[in-house]
Parts: sequence; structure tokens; C-alpha cells
Amino acid sequence: MFIDKEYLDHWMQRIMERFDLLENRFAKPPERKRPTYKGEILFDNQDLCMMLNVSKRTLQQYRSIGWLPFERINQKTFYLQSEVEKFIEEHFAQEGINKNNINNKNYRQQL
Repeated sequence: MFIDKEYLDHWMQRIMERFDLLENRFAKPPERKRPTYKGEILFDNQDLCMMLNVSKRTLQQYRSIGWLPFERINQKTFYLQSEVEKFIEEHFAQEGINKNNINNKNYRQQL
């Protein structure tokens, strides 16, 4: 059984066109449009958990002890970009926080 060269070329061309379509579709992930408030970017809990490599419970503790200011919009928690940057500078730029220090009242009073 022999395949005609033109027939093979035609099918190879179709396959390559299909690859080009797939490449264009998946080459650039869609940009996530971030919500803004007062002209600033808002981060949600998931954004901060990934950014700081902490759990949602840890974020809740940061909020509860007053380290991390937040806004509630439609019963969802958001954080202003400027407040997140300030929080990182104050608490992570130092020796660093760990989960044991959060519950330590003496540590919190030092900051």
C-alpha cells in the first residue's frame, strides 16, 4: 500500500494548521481582571494565601489581631494592595512570623 505524496502533504498541512490553532489558543493564559476599590487593586483570601504561603485560618488570625486590615464587600473579604504591602514590610521583612508567634501575646506586643 502506497500513499500518494500530495495526499500526505495535504494531511500534514491540515495537522500543522491544527497545531497552530492549538498553540494560539493555549499560548497566553487569559489575564484575570482584578477588582479595584478606591483606585487600588483588591486581593481576596485565595490571592493572599498563595502570595504569603499561609492558610485561610492564618489570614483570619492576622485580621483578628489587627495586623491585616481588610474590607468586606458583599460578604467577601478583600485586602487593599497598599495595606498588603505595608503588612508584608512590617511583619515579613523582619525576622519573619511563624504560626507559633501569632498566639504568643508577648510577641504581638513587641510589634
